[in-house]
Amino acid sequence: MKHTNIAIVDDDSLIVNLLHSFLHSQDGIEVLESFNDGREFIEWLNHNTRQPDVLLLDMKMQGMDGIEVATHLRNQFPEIKIIVISSHYQLSFLGFMKMTGVSAFLPKGISPKELVQIIKNVDNNGFYFLEDQKKLIKEELTVKNPKTVLDLGSELSSRELDVLRLLCQQKTAKEIGENLFIAQRTVEGHKNNLFIKTGAKNVAGLIIYAIQHAVINIEDLSFV
Repeated sequence: MKHTNIAIVDDDSLIVNLLHSFLHSQDGIEVLESFNDGREFIEWLNHNTRQPDVLLLDMKMQGMDGIEVATHLRNQFPEIKIIVISSHYQLSFLGFMKMTGVSAFLPKGISPKELVQIIKNVDNNGFYFLEDQKKLIKEELTVKNPKTVLDLGSELSSRELDVLRLLCQQKTAKEIGENLFIAQRTVEGHKNNLFIKTGAKNVAGLIIYAIQHAVINIEDLSFV
């Protein structure tokens, strides 16, 4: 079983203690450390050889807030996947996810059991959307006429579109290379170009871009 190391940052001590105790007791999850302050977490991260695979992060905190923490991680520790759990949850999550590069955006009312599954999903796949979020994406696509794939010709090459579709299917760079008969290093190059051209901060951002531009249908994505 794949082991997921996590850290928790929230200025509500009660929530931190409850989450730490519950999640640490779950199979396949280890809580490395919990913090009530974003700066303390960054300081710990800079001096700790063990990094979390997934960070559970509050958005509104005293001092260094969640947006600042997420922005720092995207610049300095991009391999850490971020799940924001916020009492300020709103369905305008798409812009927030694209801006900060978080992998999932959840309300604090999320059930503990569901949270466990979301943590594992984010660790394995790099993103997670709730049912109401998927519904909103579908509604936005019916209201706004999305660009067709042909419209992307000047932005993304056909090979980059191939790589993007396979990333949306949760394929690894190795699997994409085997599928397209190209080297893994070449796949990584196309992936980096996708980040630059789309402005996405992580795989979740690429998924959002692909859905909004009709590169892939949301029904074709696996969320389990």
